[in-house]
Amino acid sequence: IDFMDSYIIEWLNLVVRWIHVITGIAWIGASFFFNWLDSQLTPPENPEPKVEGELWMIHSGGFYQLEKTMISPSEIPRVLHWFKWEAYSTWISGIFLLGIVYYTGSGVYLIDSQIADLSYGMAISISLGSILAGWLVYDFLWASSLGEKGWLPVIISFVLLFGIIWWFHQWFGSRAAYIHVGAVMGTLMVGNVWRRIIPSQTKLVEAVKAGKTPEASLGIKAKQRSIHNNYMTLPVVFIMISNHFPNTFAHQMNWMILIAIIVIGATVRHFFNLKNKGHLNIWILPLAMAAIFALIFVSKPAESIKSSSDSATFGTEHIPFALVRTILDQRCVSCHSITPTDEVFRTAPKGIMFDNDKRVKALASLIKTQAVSTMAMPLGNKTGISLEERIILGRWIEEGASIE
Repeated sequence: IDFMDSYIIEWLNLVVRWIHVITGIAWIGASFFFNWLDSQLTPPENPEPKVEGELWMIHSGGFYQLEKTMISPSEIPRVLHWFKWEAYSTWISGIFLLGIVYYTGSGVYLIDSQIADLSYGMAISISLGSILAGWLVYDFLWASSLGEKGWLPVIISFVLLFGIIWWFHQWFGSRAAYIHVGAVMGTLMVGNVWRRIIPSQTKLVEAVKAGKTPEASLGIKAKQRSIHNNYMTLPVVFIMISNHFPNTFAHQMNWMILIAIIVIGATVRHFFNLKNKGHLNIWILPLAMAAIFALIFVSKPAESIKSSSDSATFGTEHIPFALVRTILDQRCVSCHSITPTDEVFRTAPKGIMFDNDKRVKALASLIKTQAVSTMAMPLGNKTGISLEERIILGRWIEEGASIE
C-alpha cells in the first residue's frame, strides 16, 4: 500500500462511516418511532369505521394528527411513503465500511495470527460466509412452523447468536470479532426489511388495490420481524462503538462480555416496549443497571499484568525512561509517529504519536490501558512486544511516568 492508497482509504473510511452513522440514525429512529406510535394510538374522538386509532402530537411549532386506517382501492393515495431506504442504505454503507476497515491492508485489523493463522483469502471467506449463513439460518427458523412455537424459537435464536459470537472469537482479532457480530445482526435486520417486511406491505397494497381483503398473516409476520429488529437495535449500536473500548473486546472474557451486553441491551429495550404498552415494569431498569455494574466488576482487568515473577525479575529497581523509550521505538513508533514506517499505517492511528517524550508522558494512562491492562496493542502484536516489555511499561507508569 503506497501513501496515496492509504490516504484515499482513510478518506473513504471517514466518508462511508459518516454515511453509515447518518443512515443508521434514520433507520433506528424510524424503528423506535413506529413501535412507540403503535402503542400510543387511541380510539378516534369522532369514530370512523375504517380508522383503527389516532394520535395527536405537537412538534416544531405545529400540531400533527396521525391515523391508522384500512382503506379501499379508490382511496390508495397518490404518494405513499415507504420506510425501507434507511435500512438498505445503512446495510450497504456498513458492508462497504467492513471492507474498507477489515479487508484492506491485507486484513491487518481482521487477522490475528495469535488467535488463528489464517490466509487473507480464508479470513474473507469466513467473514462473508458467516454473515450470509447467519441470515439463512435465522430466516429459515422463523419462516418455518417452528417460528410459531412461542418462546422456543426465541431460545434457539439466542443460543445460535451466542454460538456465532464464540465462533468469530475463534478466528478473528477480538475487535474484528465484535464488529462481525454486529454485521450479522445488522444483516438480520435489513434482511427482515428486504425479504419479509416490505414484501408483506407490498402484498397488502396490492390486495387493497384489487379490492381484496389482505391476509391477516402478512401483517402478523411483518410485525414479528419488526419487533425482532427493535430488540436488536441497542446491542447493534453498542457494537458500532465498541472498537473504542478495548476493556470489552480485548478482555480475556471478551465473547462472554459481549453476550452479557447484548442481553442487557435487549432487556432495556424490553422495558421501553412494555412501557409504551402501558406496563410500567420499573424493576427492569434497576436490574439492568445492576447487571452493568456486575459486569464492570467481573470484567475488571487483573492488576495490570503484574505477578510474583514481576518482582522476581525486576525487584524494586527504578525503571529508567531510556528503557521505556527503547520499547516504544521498537514496538510502537513504526505506526504511532509523525512519519510512520509501517507498510499499512501511513498516518498515525487516531493521531496518537510517540515521537515527543512529553507527549509520551501525557499519554501514559492510554499506553497502560492499550498495551498493559488489555494488551490490545500493538495490533495483533505485529511488532512482537514481549510480556516482560509490557511489565516494564506498566511499572514505569505506576512509578509516575517520569521522563527525566
